[in-house]
Amino acid sequence: MKEKKKSLFIIIFILVGFKSQAQLAVDYHKVEARKNANDSIWKSYEAKTIDKLPGFRAAETSKLDKYGGWNKKKFDATGFFRIEKNGDRWWIVDPDGYAFIHKGVAVFKTGDSQRQQAAMNKKYGDQKTWAAQETEMLRQHGFNGLGAWSDVENVRALKTPMVYTIIVNPMGAYKAVHEKKYGGKYLITGWQGYRFDLPMVFDPEFDAYVDEAIKPIAKYANDKYLLGYYTDNELPWKNDALDRHIKYLAKDEPGYIAAKKWLDKLKGKDASLADITAEDRLAFSAYFFETYISKVSAAVRKYDPNHLYLGCRFNQEHEELQNPAIFKVAGKYIDVISINHYRKWEPEQGIMNNWASWSGKPFLITEWYTKGEDSGLPNRTGAGWNVHTQKDRGYFYQNFVIELLKSKACVGWHWFTYQDNDPENLKTDYSNRDSNKGIVDSEYNTYTPLVDLMRELNNNVYNLIDYMDK
Repeated sequence: MKEKKKSLFIIIFILVGFKSQAQLAVDYHKVEARKNANDSIWKSYEAKTIDKLPGFRAAETSKLDKYGGWNKKKFDATGFFRIEKNGDRWWIVDPDGYAFIHKGVAVFKTGDSQRQQAAMNKKYGDQKTWAAQETEMLRQHGFNGLGAWSDVENVRALKTPMVYTIIVNPMGAYKAVHEKKYGGKYLITGWQGYRFDLPMVFDPEFDAYVDEAIKPIAKYANDKYLLGYYTDNELPWKNDALDRHIKYLAKDEPGYIAAKKWLDKLKGKDASLADITAEDRLAFSAYFFETYISKVSAAVRKYDPNHLYLGCRFNQEHEELQNPAIFKVAGKYIDVISINHYRKWEPEQGIMNNWASWSGKPFLITEWYTKGEDSGLPNRTGAGWNVHTQKDRGYFYQNFVIELLKSKACVGWHWFTYQDNDPENLKTDYSNRDSNKGIVDSEYNTYTPLVDLMRELNNNVYNLIDYMDK
């Protein structure tokens, strides 16, 4: 009987314990989202925000240097940005030697539609004034840097520039010429416009375009406010690139010759598509990618040995982002892996851990966003989620960054983008046609409460890292 009472007591104790844990569960915000304006299905997602993190006390970090680095954490200074792993967390180290997380906004430039240009002229008068006032706006909201495709020349001319990045496009430049061999238009292309979804890395002509496209970076080599360089954007690194080279390319094309030679050597015979295994595809993807990355990284180091090489902006969730062979190669040549991360409500810890362990390097999230349906824009295009309001966009931002900071390999992020799309601007590609991606609208008005929630998170980043690591 005593044993039965004892067992009953234990069961009651466990049940009470479960109830207590349930009472302690945090009531995070719930945000409804859908894929785009054409999707009729809304789903509810949890959004963690710093005001509800258990045990975290928000307090804006005040000890920042001129770059936005954290004066509390000091490393050796080299005069330029670099990376360092301290314990099990990666950091960018700024030119003065302080720990730095790059909190950026991509495409920081004035819009090129007639409407956006007229609004800029009316509000600022000229682009120099725009650059001065809007970089100050970004700083006031806790940002310390600029992502790809930004107006770096006007920013560099400021008394105190923001930390910026540069993108150069050697493969993009070569593709524009390569297309002319086929009458200016490929018969079959992938979503980025490459013939059979294959960058032409084996073409001997590409080598000249690598040097020509990257040579101009030499003028930035001594600029302390430059973080580093990207080469190209979202190139298609297909898992079945080996099959595609052999199946689709003519037998006298450099791509076919290189792939066939590689496969024949591997198999020790005159091999065919039927001989290809999953392991072969993985191994070839590494060879294919290394042919590109070895060339472009060498050119970056040649013309600017001082700054970080940030890679080629990976994107495809079921291709390179899940390919350990490609990440292993990337780690040999790239200082910080750049990733455009879409179609996830929040980044997944297991996936981020893979990126870091496969490459042995930290990563930057170089594009991500969500769109508010209270903006008045159609929001039919682009890869970001649709949510109801600007407050929901702010909740999304905080939740996403909190998850990034849990990964000790993330050294920053760039919100895409500074300014909304203008639906009247038909010069842009379709994905950038009609959506609320910006933190400002086409008249240069900031979106609140989006930017308020961004500021709250941004100004607590270093404190959040302390909190996460403890």
